[in-house]
Amino acid sequence: MNYLEFEKALNIFPIFSVKDIQKQFPGFDSRRLVEWQQKGYLLKVKRGYYSFTERNRGEHFMYFAANKIYSPSYISFESAFAYYNLIPEGVFTATSTTTRNTANYSSPLGDFSYRHLKSALFFGYKLLKEKNFTIKIAEPEKVILDYFYINKLNSFEEIEAMRFNDIIAKEIISFNKLRTYQKVFNSKVLDNRIHMFIQIINA
Repeated sequence: MNYLEFEKALNIFPIFSVKDIQKQFPGFDSRRLVEWQQKGYLLKVKRGYYSFTERNRGEHFMYFAANKIYSPSYISFESAFAYYNLIPEGVFTATSTTTRNTANYSSPLGDFSYRHLKSALFFGYKLLKEKNFTIKIAEPEKVILDYFYINKLNSFEEIEAMRFNDIIAKEIISFNKLRTYQKVFNSKVLDNRIHMFIQIINA
């Protein structure tokens, strides 16, 4: 098997794992991966995960990579805020929620950060379909809850410093859904933070 055969078989995958390769080519010699990285054909995203160097990449590609290399996970926190235009700042790390351990990775694609939530709180995400991949990302209501549950913002000043776009927040957030999801967290501390957040965006 040569590189052209490899590329033709794996090109349907934006990110592919060693397991994906072995399904296509049983007995595949992993030394080829090192060789093709050295030649500039492949990028190593994380141990056991690769992408073709010439593939067009962007924000959504990073989101898919984040889902793929550490599963189960979905995009949340600052990345989801930026996706929904809820905060003004650009975000250069793909931030996610996972039921696995908290983790951070750096790669040629960029940086990935994962924050742990217990299994009962792993819900409230939707699927975004691109041409050849699907992204899991928190719904607007869930990213608000995920963020305020993990981050200790306990004053109006700290929340105001986030500079939330109140116009967009009121357009895209269902406050009925927010309250429904909020009950699952069963946290008085979170309830207080969400109360302050709602007061700020409605001010």
